[in-house]
Amino acid sequence: MAKRFLYILLALFILGGCGNKQTKQAEQHAETKEETGGNEVETDIWNQMMSSIAKIDSYDGDRILESGQGFFVSEDLLVTKYSLVNQATNVKVQPFDEGKKYTARSFVAFDRINDLIILKVDSISRVPIELQQDTLPNFAKSFYVAPKTGKTLQLFTGKVLNLANIRGTRLFRITNKIRASQFGAPIFVSTGKAIGVAYSATVNFETQSFAIPSEFIAAMLRKKYEAPEPLEMLKNTSNEKIAAENRKIKGLVLETDYGNITIKLFNETPEYRDNFIRLAKEHYFDSLLIHRVIKDFGIQSGAADTRYAAPGANVGWKGPGYTIPAHIVPGLFHKRGMIGSPRKPDTENQRRRSDGSQFYIVSGRKYFDKGLDELEETNNYKFTAEQRNAYKTVGGAPHLDGTYTVFGQVTSGMDVVDKIVQVETDRRWRPIEDIRIKRVRILP
Repeated sequence: MAKRFLYILLALFILGGCGNKQTKQAEQHAETKEETGGNEVETDIWNQMMSSIAKIDSYDGDRILESGQGFFVSEDLLVTKYSLVNQATNVKVQPFDEGKKYTARSFVAFDRINDLIILKVDSISRVPIELQQDTLPNFAKSFYVAPKTGKTLQLFTGKVLNLANIRGTRLFRITNKIRASQFGAPIFVSTGKAIGVAYSATVNFETQSFAIPSEFIAAMLRKKYEAPEPLEMLKNTSNEKIAAENRKIKGLVLETDYGNITIKLFNETPEYRDNFIRLAKEHYFDSLLIHRVIKDFGIQSGAADTRYAAPGANVGWKGPGYTIPAHIVPGLFHKRGMIGSPRKPDTENQRRRSDGSQFYIVSGRKYFDKGLDELEETNNYKFTAEQRNAYKTVGGAPHLDGTYTVFGQVTSGMDVVDKIVQVETDRRWRPIEDIRIKRVRILP
């Protein structure tokens, strides 16, 4: 009898394991292809969408850069992924319902952190796709459409698994299989409204598909520019006019949860100055965490994956999509109050290029000559008399000299930095209680 009971338990265990495995497989492979549309919605709805979805190719002059898709959110405004077009001078747009290509040379809004941009398309007028902004039921059906093969409508169906924080960004997880050529496509629910912009990425060693939520598109539409800006403005370069304006800026104020920190940026490192000011004008830093706090060193912020980061999440890995060449200036060193740019270690970054948005403020500690002598020997670096005097009197982080770029300095608010440096952190140096930069304000 006991033996029979054990067999029953074993059978139930195996069945339960199979059920869990089947559930997981259902999540991973829930996409299906419907040639003429689904039963829940009329095929006409999806046929109407064909004129409002487009293939896109981005170009730098005549050189093609990236390909993907986008969709119209106004008569002549098309949303797509920012990373598909951020180095382009023009974008060719071909709606699904015709062979003609239209040109976009400008944009009216973009969101670097959520990887979205709204392009102004020339000489076109299309019915915009309605955005879904209401709460979705669990496991709602998700759809995307592909260009027709002959007269056949290609409709792909999956499920919305959940709205989750993925690497510090809010995203819909979907079971649809999104390929690179479909990045930027609209993901629909059965009403025909778009829940967001499609793409896929490797997370936890597994390729997963996502939709960047429509709420971010709606926010951009509310704040769009009155006059379109040329795409060239997105390139990681600065012209002389912008540089001249930035040289006149007296400083910037980092408004944090612990108080204000006022900084100045050095004209000796113009590419870092212009980059920081540009990101501040984009509101890139607004609501980002001070995600790294190390006693006797300082504080660090500017990581794009911290805006929506869950408590305890491992953050600090996401930048703006580019790096900056190192620019180490003699005379600018890591004494207390200096601002520098972090980077990946030499083993992954032989040219020592800096992160495009992250920065640290040095609080540091004081050193004796013996400690400085040891650092010189270890780092094969010679401190000047000025450096030695500074590190022995006001302190700093001398171990970074010669290998990390210094590009600014705190002019007031070091008492705020000192308060932040004392907070409790986890083993990754992230503060237990979130501390944010509420905004960065440019002084006139």
